[in-house]
Amino acid sequence: MTTTTLAVLVPLLPFLGAAAGLLLGRTTPGFVRPLAVLPTLAALVLAVLVAADQGGGRAIDAGTRLTPTGSVPVDLALHIDGFAALVAVLVGVVATCVQIYSTGYLRDDPRYPSYAALVSLFTSAMLLVVYSGDLMVLLVGWEVMGICSYFLVGHYWETPEARAASLKAFLVTKLGDVPFLIGLFALATDAGSFRITEILGAVASGGLAHPTLIALLLLAGVAGKSAQFPLHTWLPDAMAGPTPVSALIHAATMVAAGVYFTARLLPVFEASPAAMTVLAVMAAVTMAGSALAALAQDDIKRVLAYSTIGQLGYMTGALAVGDRGAAVFHLLSHGAFKALLFLAAGAVIHAAGTNSLAAMSRTGNLRDRVPDAYWTMTVALLALAAIPPFSGFFSKESVLGAAEHTATGHTAHAPGAAGWIVLVAGLITAVLTAAYATRLWLLAFRGRGADAPSHGRQPLTMTTVLWVLAVPSLALGGLTFRVLPDWFGGGSLAPALTTSVLGTGLALAGGIVTYGAWRHTTALAARIPMGAVAAHHDADAGLVEAEAIATHRPAYGDIAYAPDPADPGRLLLGPLHRHAAVGFHLDAVYAALFVRPVLAAADLVRFLDREVVETYVRAAGAVPRLLGAAVRRAQTGNVQTYVSALLAGAVVLTVAVVLVATGA
Repeated sequence: MTTTTLAVLVPLLPFLGAAAGLLLGRTTPGFVRPLAVLPTLAALVLAVLVAADQGGGRAIDAGTRLTPTGSVPVDLALHIDGFAALVAVLVGVVATCVQIYSTGYLRDDPRYPSYAALVSLFTSAMLLVVYSGDLMVLLVGWEVMGICSYFLVGHYWETPEARAASLKAFLVTKLGDVPFLIGLFALATDAGSFRITEILGAVASGGLAHPTLIALLLLAGVAGKSAQFPLHTWLPDAMAGPTPVSALIHAATMVAAGVYFTARLLPVFEASPAAMTVLAVMAAVTMAGSALAALAQDDIKRVLAYSTIGQLGYMTGALAVGDRGAAVFHLLSHGAFKALLFLAAGAVIHAAGTNSLAAMSRTGNLRDRVPDAYWTMTVALLALAAIPPFSGFFSKESVLGAAEHTATGHTAHAPGAAGWIVLVAGLITAVLTAAYATRLWLLAFRGRGADAPSHGRQPLTMTTVLWVLAVPSLALGGLTFRVLPDWFGGGSLAPALTTSVLGTGLALAGGIVTYGAWRHTTALAARIPMGAVAAHHDADAGLVEAEAIATHRPAYGDIAYAPDPADPGRLLLGPLHRHAAVGFHLDAVYAALFVRPVLAAADLVRFLDREVVETYVRAAGAVPRLLGAAVRRAQTGNVQTYVSALLAGAVVLTVAVVLVATGA
């Protein structure tokens, strides 16, 4: 079997599994789990074989004319280079782990068959994006992922939060997809083809007439799909879906698609220095803003969601300085430890019975009850904080090193200003990332209250997957940064001394300061009576001891915790905390700028339709009705009345004739 045939089967197998799951899931429940796991696992094996055959060498290209469209044809084409081969393996690994994990996590869910089928379809769509050599075929996978995210985020559609989150995710990403589609057509028109190889050839020969316009239009779609400022607001709300779905979206599909697309077409963006600067600013704002927001979240999944936004900011920052090798390296590393973080968080939520870090901080023995989640999540958080020798250190340092090279003028792929923007924002974000990672670990696993009630033993499928993902989170860095350059075109990914020292030092400082703040706030919280909550926030001093407000409810997990006095995030952020907790009010800004004007316009249209248009419609029917009523009254059926009217008419006519004649 040829490599091309194997590559075709990689996205096809999960698609067939999804179709079979949707058709047979309800009638043959015994086949649901095999149909969920086996096609995805087979696709992973084939993706590994394709990657081994490609080997980081010459790209595999194959295609056939899909349909004649005139001047710009559409081809069913494959383009598998080192980037595509490795990203496909990542997608297969994460999707397989999510499917296996879900068999335990959602074992009692009545809608598991449709859930598993949609996860398989989601995986197939992302693999199509990764392997596609034609932008129109890539767009198919791009949009299928959007509709899959709508259904999966809204899996618990009985809750208003899930319904609102799924609709928001769909609309915000589509807001970016409209200019993205226009940009694709403009790019194909300038290049004369939708084939990626031909587009890159046209860029190399200077064949793009409008590079800045095309790049900015494409960036809108990238910002929506990869949750970059200002179209990132859908991702934290998407946590209303099942936790395994969050792992899939954040680690290997959906949000990774925008970064991967930009990496694949990076020469298009490099043709416009203005677009590269815009990309750098977008990455910098995304990194720093999302890290501040993560430090203020109470929901453990929302902390991880904002973390994903920030790490995607690192990837787009690497692209903004022209180093797609560093971007995809961090994409691979992040995919491993972020999938582990979400799946471990699911185990913690399962054990604690709550998503709230405030609630977890008031319970004890969590780390003893879920030791697998505790140890693997510790590994993943260290990787997230970029502490050596964990994988996140090597991939994040490759980004900072690339930014330093651009800032100091050692590369001509991007403006020097873009390098400085990414470097400064990346170092600031390194401090904040370590801070919120430390805060999450302390609040989740170092609680000092009473033990939470048991919610059952963790299924083996859940705990096994955690340890599988812990291996790349620990090793996918030091063992690979020497090998990956051969797959990524030869650029060095080794950590630079300056940024390594700065980044690691700042990360350690962020973690130590957060630990000190936690010790301080915990000491204050210990002086508050059990079953009570205190408001400790002061606009000037950060945290001050205040009068306790008793809000205890008997049921664990249903405790109305006002500002958590043991939360170090409040002390560190001070008056900025309340703004960071709501994402710096960006949703409110969107509501004021877009939602309310649209609703007002809709009310105006409804008023005009009811009070103006319908008035004419009603009048058109009322006038004939009134005339008919008047004529009907004249038709009495009385002969005397008719004769009298005839005589009266005759008299009137006679008088009129006489008057006219006399006047004449």
